[in-house]
Amino acid sequence: MSSIHPTAIIDPKASLSASVSVGPYAVIGPDVKIADNVEIKAHVIIEGKTTIGENCQIFPFSCLGGAPQHMKYEGEAAELIIGKNNIIREHVTMHIGTKIGGMKTVLGDNGYIMAASHIAHDCIVGDNLIMAQNTALGGHCVVGDNVYLGAYSAVHPFVRIGHDAVIGGVTAVVADVIPYGAVYGERGMLNGVNLVGMKRRGLSRDKIKAIKETYDTLFHGDGIFKDNVNLVKNNHNNVAEVSDIIDFIESDAGRPLCTAKRS
Repeated sequence: MSSIHPTAIIDPKASLSASVSVGPYAVIGPDVKIADNVEIKAHVIIEGKTTIGENCQIFPFSCLGGAPQHMKYEGEAAELIIGKNNIIREHVTMHIGTKIGGMKTVLGDNGYIMAASHIAHDCIVGDNLIMAQNTALGGHCVVGDNVYLGAYSAVHPFVRIGHDAVIGGVTAVVADVIPYGAVYGERGMLNGVNLVGMKRRGLSRDKIKAIKETYDTLFHGDGIFKDNVNLVKNNHNNVAEVSDIIDFIESDAGRPLCTAKRS
């Protein structure tokens, strides 16, 4: 059965599963839908057209579904969609989308969003995201599955981060990051591939070797970048993980790409 603290303010039009618990002084708006076994702790604000999947935990002073921080937002009925099994810690903010974007902001399943982090309007974020404390995604970012963002890192609007990438702490990311990429530094640059993440995911030695060779060819090869891409295609066209990297690059070739320091 649900456990609703008597000081919580819940609009009668809101849709809450019977197993939802709501802590003291939480505020839930009329267009909110919350699935089974969600725990909403004290002082949480959930507003706008927000949907939250089952088994999420939302910690004090988080604000979800608020109006986007966008000068051209005109009150359109965009939405925030949060998947299941997410842990959303204190002071986290997530905003709805805009008509300039896709009219929705999406967080996938199984995320761990640490304190004071921010997911801006129109971001599309995959599963198993870890955002360490005080990290920020600017508007319209696209983030793949299994991505780790280090503490105090910041991602520029419209940047894409491929799946299984890792971003170091206090790193500003201003260009797209390839799948499996490892980005560090004040102005983030590629520093190899995410070996720890690949091993944790159980990738074979042969696949890890192919990804490392792909990185070296693309970012440290002698030819121009386009030629290096074609060389990778010829050398590793049967490795699905390498194909993911090439597809990521070619799917939006006009975007700036995070590159490596040249020795």
